[in-house]
Amino acid sequence: MRWENQRAGREPQLPLPGLVRSVTSPEFQGVTFHEVHARSVLNKVPGQSLVPFGWTVNPYRGCSHACTYCLAGDTPILMADGRTRPLAELRAGDEIYGTEERDGRRRYVPTTVLAHWSTVKPAHRVTLRDGTALVGSGDHRFLTGRGWKHVRDLSPGDTLLGTGRYATAPVDSPTYRQGYLAGRVRGEEPSGTRPWQQGFLAGVFDNAGTFDQGEVRIADRDPEIMEAAARALTGLGFPFVTGPGEIRLCGGLASGLRFLHTVDPALTRKRKIEGEPIEPGPELAVVAVEELGVELPLFDITTGTGDFLADGVVSHNCFARNTHTYLDFDSGRDFDTQVVVKVNAPEVLAAQLRKPGWTREHVAMGTNTDPYQRAEGRYRLMPGIIRALAGSGTPFSILTKGTVLTRDLPLLTSVSEDVDVGMAVSIALLDRELQRSLEPGTPSPRARLDLVRRITDAGLPCGVMVAPVLPGLTDTEEALDPLFAEIAAAGATRATVLPLHLRPGAREWFARWLGTHHPDLTERYREIYGRGSYAMPAYRRALAARVAPLLRRHGLNRSQDEPAHRLPVQRQPERPPQGEQLTLL
Repeated sequence: MRWENQRAGREPQLPLPGLVRSVTSPEFQGVTFHEVHARSVLNKVPGQSLVPFGWTVNPYRGCSHACTYCLAGDTPILMADGRTRPLAELRAGDEIYGTEERDGRRRYVPTTVLAHWSTVKPAHRVTLRDGTALVGSGDHRFLTGRGWKHVRDLSPGDTLLGTGRYATAPVDSPTYRQGYLAGRVRGEEPSGTRPWQQGFLAGVFDNAGTFDQGEVRIADRDPEIMEAAARALTGLGFPFVTGPGEIRLCGGLASGLRFLHTVDPALTRKRKIEGEPIEPGPELAVVAVEELGVELPLFDITTGTGDFLADGVVSHNCFARNTHTYLDFDSGRDFDTQVVVKVNAPEVLAAQLRKPGWTREHVAMGTNTDPYQRAEGRYRLMPGIIRALAGSGTPFSILTKGTVLTRDLPLLTSVSEDVDVGMAVSIALLDRELQRSLEPGTPSPRARLDLVRRITDAGLPCGVMVAPVLPGLTDTEEALDPLFAEIAAAGATRATVLPLHLRPGAREWFARWLGTHHPDLTERYREIYGRGSYAMPAYRRALAARVAPLLRRHGLNRSQDEPAHRLPVQRQPERPPQGEQLTLL
């Protein structure tokens, strides 16, 4: 799909806010640059994040990795208040439901949307036995009874986990409101219309209903109300049983959610499903997977649990986009095909930094997307960003592996006289063959060491992020000692060592890579990462004990508080956060 002729003022064909145009260039074969006018480039880090800095700036957003796990924009997503909202309308900060392992079972838990984006991809439709139809990319993943599966790998008979498709909420009409008031205050004769029945049941439920352990019950002392509720349930097609002064819906959690979505009670506290178990069911069996033969606008989100509920089934988010890039896995490929460029980033940032409320907190760059990736050679956004930060008195840091940074060394040296400037280069290993396998398309370790040398030769202190350290592959003294020696020889002031971190998305990708290239290590990784995304505490302590004398030997153990090292690094918790307990292999 070509968008080269799009310009500001025309209606864009993509749901990409601020799209000016999309262009290709012979010098970047196979790459499409989507130029956008951003409204904001200064990003507040979510409060629950483990990173120690509060703000980031990302002039680029790589799309090829982020957009491989996408769904159609009208897919209903289960919100934390029990209602649903189309995927296209979600925004960072929204509270939704995800899942996590508790007591050996996967259960519903509230989580937060951390990021939201869109793209255009070839569309596939997955149809389930209950009639649920999900449209997404071939690389999107759903949770089946046998683990996560890409859409393209689903087969008839595979069973997804969840409750099945969500019902449509009622229209807020006068008739619905009349029914609701009748259910709440007993003020009107029953009506047989569907909107009235929906409103009536919502009112009755708010008065006398409960939703506990996936079961809806209504218990009212007024027999006329109970009779009217039974008629309304029958009219709306809900199976139920009656007892002394009680009506109980049949069908468990799936029926309960369908009831709540169909009638839409006002009291959200009665709609909570946290802790309820998630089960596969025969009605969620796949009956067909079709290629639609068209490219459609598709959307995805990043969440705190690594998943979300899409039209009643557990759906994988693209957490790999954030953590994979931060940990330097596949980040070369991430930006090789689709790059969103915030062409007005310097001007927008300068305006944001001029606001009276800005308190000159540290701004980190390179913790999500590399600001000196290949696109920077074409668009030259960083000089303006650097000037805006320095001109406002804002300290900043840059983490990169891109050699384009050498172009801006004179500017960085100049502004470092006015504000604190932290510089760091990511170098995980020296083994070129292993590096090619893990990080195809990225600068070689030697090129990155030369970048460190150029930075320090320019008079700027430079740290090195040795991450991710891979258990059994790059964590031995034989692997780390020569790496630290090379880093020290290049003039680095400090090395920060972080073990591999396997959030959902990166976890599955790495498990496949490990099983292909180093199957003898799979059991060890199950042990180290069996409880979550972070390496178990015993491994982290052992690695720290091994690394400490090596860093001292090479003079790379300078305190983070010393001026020569101003780049914030990720904190390692003693216990892995909840909500990330996925099976490694």
